[in-house]
Amino acid sequence: MSDISRRDVLGALGLGALGIVAAPAILRNRYRLFAFSTAEYSARAIKLVEGTVVVDLLNQFRFPDFRENPVKSQLWMQKPGSFTRADYDLYRSSGTRVFALGAGGSSYESAVKWAADWNGFFAGYSDWFLRIDDVSDFGRLARDKSRIGVMLTMQNADHFRTPDDVNTFFALGQRVSQLTYNATNRLGSGFLADTDIGLTPFGAEVVKQMNDVGMAVDVSHSGDRTTLDGIAASTKPVIFSHASCRALLPGGLRAKTDEMIRNMAKTGGVMGIPFLRFMLRTQEPVTIEHALDHFDHAVKLVGVEHVGIGSDMDTIGNPNPMGVPEPTNQPNFSRYLFHRDTDSTITTKKLDHPKRAYDLAEGLIRRKHSDADIKLMLGGNWARVLGNIWPA
Repeated sequence: MSDISRRDVLGALGLGALGIVAAPAILRNRYRLFAFSTAEYSARAIKLVEGTVVVDLLNQFRFPDFRENPVKSQLWMQKPGSFTRADYDLYRSSGTRVFALGAGGSSYESAVKWAADWNGFFAGYSDWFLRIDDVSDFGRLARDKSRIGVMLTMQNADHFRTPDDVNTFFALGQRVSQLTYNATNRLGSGFLADTDIGLTPFGAEVVKQMNDVGMAVDVSHSGDRTTLDGIAASTKPVIFSHASCRALLPGGLRAKTDEMIRNMAKTGGVMGIPFLRFMLRTQEPVTIEHALDHFDHAVKLVGVEHVGIGSDMDTIGNPNPMGVPEPTNQPNFSRYLFHRDTDSTITTKKLDHPKRAYDLAEGLIRRKHSDADIKLMLGGNWARVLGNIWPA
């Protein structure tokens, strides 16, 4: 890496706004980014994050937490002006610049309401937020560092009653859709289904329409057969917005096999590595190093151009969001190989807070990745593949 001057570092840190770096840390070339943590980051990691439009392809922004009164995530959608400058500062200072929401999409009506709520939110805070519609928006964020990008994405396709509904939701701003969630729907089967029926004729019609419109096909939660069928049916790159490597998670059917990862990469797709502990290792303990193992495995298998971030969390890193139904009551849930940390959380330490992009960059530096490759994994790969899927 080329030498970084003290002026470069201070500029990357935005010290005028933060004002929290102690002189001894500067002398050690290590810097604290937030007041309530002793964590320090290298100048190289800070410059990489600050110089990249970091993209998380599954980040649900803020889980509902019913310990709050009122619940912030609901208030923000219902009351204009309730999203405050302090709320904005948390997201803007996180280091992540684009958040893909990954809503449930249980029905056409609920999906329309969800999209309408978010579009109203964008209109109300247009100085702070940019809905990501096409690849040029990544460039806009690189130039305008005051704005946060949000991508309307869905974790299911039950809201597509007909292939024409793909056009409707594209017009509402949706740019990515999983074909299935955990169960079987009209398109195919999720990985918890008793029988994986593969991609159905209706599913093939929807994939074709998604290709024609320019909406990304995502098979993260799909069963093995449906995953492979969905990849084969698409004429555009297919993505795993959030999926780990089964080679490192033996028996973990939510993770993708090497065959699936290779087939995805052949389409030009990208996989986002998740940060939940049971998606990284079959048993405790689980650390950030196990997440980095999944990055490294995928890079060695198919190349750095096919690897990105898909944390499967919200931004604050809420480990067990209150009010969100426990997932353990789903049929065949044991396929997740679910387990918790000793403090009962499901997140992974150092990847469980808003500024985790800096910890990830630091970890990728430890693993000897080049600056150019780290920037690809932090966000460059997502911008490229979505640019190849979405219309110009």
